[in-house]
Amino acid sequence: MKSKSFDEHTAAHVAELFRAFSDTSRVRILSAIIEQESNTSTIAETLGLTESAVSHHLRGLRQMHIVQTRRDGKGVFYSVVDPHIIALFQQGFDHVKEK
Repeated sequence: MKSKSFDEHTAAHVAELFRAFSDTSRVRILSAIIEQESNTSTIAETLGLTESAVSHHLRGLRQMHIVQTRRDGKGVFYSVVDPHIIALFQQGFDHVKEK
């Protein structure tokens, strides 16, 4: 890997990105919506979390530009489409599974 020298601004953004992976609920939510676009209630039911908790995490992930939304009538569906985020998530998963 090529050495990168981060300025403070860039370092803050990289740290914020990794903060998204620092909570088990967020990791589980990301795993669910990487596999299939879903709404808050489906994610909550699938993961055994409250809709309020899922909504809270999704709001933060959306603000970090990690998830995107799609409206369908009154419903809002969440997904991860950035291939960098998906690859980073998959590499983290692969690293943990190898140990």
